Amino acid sequence: MEHWDAIVVGGGLAGLVAAAELGDAGRKTLIVEQEGGDWLGGQAYWSLGGLFMVDTPEQRRLGIRDSRALAWQDWQGSAQFDRPEDHWPRKVAEAYVDFAAGEMRAWLYGMGMRWWPVVGWAERGGALAHGHGNSVPRFHLTWGTGPGVVAVFERRVREHVAKGLTTLKFRHQVSRLVKTGGAITGVAGEVLEPADVARGQQSGRNVVGEFEFAAANVIVTSGGIGGNHDLVREMWPTDRLGLAPKSMVAGVPHHVDGRMLAIAEKAGAATINKDRMWHYVEGIRNWNPIWPNHGIRILSAPSPMWFDALGERLEAPFFPSYDSLGTLRRILSTGHDYSWFVLTSKMAAKEFVLSGSEQNLDFTGKDWRAVLKNRRGGKAPPSVRAFLDHGEDFIRRDTLRDLVAAMNELSGDGLLDHDRLRWQIEARDREVEASYSKDAQIAGIRNARRYLGDKIFRVTKPHKILDARNGPLIAVRLHILTRKTLGGLHTNVDAQVLDSKGEPMPGLYAAGEVAGGGGGGYHGYNALEGTFLGGCIFSGRNAGRRAAGRK
Repeated sequence: MEHWDAIVVGGGLAGLVAAAELGDAGRKTLIVEQEGGDWLGGQAYWSLGGLFMVDTPEQRRLGIRDSRALAWQDWQGSAQFDRPEDHWPRKVAEAYVDFAAGEMRAWLYGMGMRWWPVVGWAERGGALAHGHGNSVPRFHLTWGTGPGVVAVFERRVREHVAKGLTTLKFRHQVSRLVKTGGAITGVAGEVLEPADVARGQQSGRNVVGEFEFAAANVIVTSGGIGGNHDLVREMWPTDRLGLAPKSMVAGVPHHVDGRMLAIAEKAGAATINKDRMWHYVEGIRNWNPIWPNHGIRILSAPSPMWFDALGERLEAPFFPSYDSLGTLRRILSTGHDYSWFVLTSKMAAKEFVLSGSEQNLDFTGKDWRAVLKNRRGGKAPPSVRAFLDHGEDFIRRDTLRDLVAAMNELSGDGLLDHDRLRWQIEARDREVEASYSKDAQIAGIRNARRYLGDKIFRVTKPHKILDARNGPLIAVRLHILTRKTLGGLHTNVDAQVLDSKGEPMPGLYAAGEVAGGGGGGYHGYNALEGTFLGGCIFSGRNAGRRAAGRK
């Protein structure tokens, strides 16, 4: 039987980071990945590439005053740690905030990573200072998006492969953790048929062989559950979010199936907070899908009006870019699993950004000229225009009456009343005319435009939605989009997997989303965005270094 110093289960971002650290320490490492050879980077490859960092040169150049203390205040207000088992999540979270406010940027910069100079303001919260949300912009968009994040670690791994330190075995699906004398000593599973599908597309699961490999340490970095909607519904927290949606779109490929959670549990690993999850409410069906039921998220700035399925405007703080899970709970409270944006063409042109590296080819291709051409608000970026032309969830009409009729036709349930919708929009439009406003969304828009980055690139000047000069009108039907797992394998700060008694399992580590994003379920109940990729990097680094015997 082949023997290694360490086996990494999963070739996503966390797995690459762990393997890179192991290789740097001279450890003989095996990466087993159930998908094909061009899938390194996993889900992170498809991401927008945002990273949560604190008090950076990019922030300071834009006049953003951030600090470790403010970031930790925001994290605690969002996580809302309230369970005895949140001991390690809290410890891991504090260690990550120290990392994000400390060496993170310099370490990544030294490997060649760069960022768009305008820092994004995601998940703004919109309630109290000690509550959920980012008090200041912290979303650092990697130049090159998700592939740019993956590339710096894949390059290090490929260098170790060339030296004979690291071996890659694709189409190897782990089904068992081998346990000897109380310690994890290897992995076993099935060799799958060769796959000739493109990255992200669904691959086959026919078995053509078996394998078993031995190692001193095993690091599980197999990702979350977002591609397995049955498992999402099984773990759904009905007490906090309401009944699970009957209909959802998939924000992640099919292979993000959560199967390693049960496999690790069978070997004695403890899981934690599996009812904590992170899904988005601004999902649209991809008109040009890559994986089954492929959904894309609209990352909107604050201006579009948001209505539930019954045609009632969402109240504060349930505005675009403010409070993802709070809005999810509010939408599901109607008994329906969809909602609507209503906006002007001016808003769509400047405020709509679509998630995913493939939806932002100017950033992904590191094309400065294309970015400046596409993002200055004169007209919608090419990917947004494509959805306006081809997306089944998008409606454009010149009058509100025609728009509402088309919305009712698309939903098929006829729930929207034109007069009720007009009354709410007209009330909002009157607030735009005033120098001051009691409308929380209008106040939020004006606050956002005080930030130079939002004013130039993201947030339109407040204007009347029903003024024909700002048209045509646009409505977008929004679906629930599955994405991230906030619970998972229970780990400590060193990424060691714990057993049911809270003791580290010899030889077993976990990193990335399978361990609740960044290790030990460190998000708590809510995420601050940029903390998923950042958590994979942080926990993957910890796992690799600790498995190699380094601090």
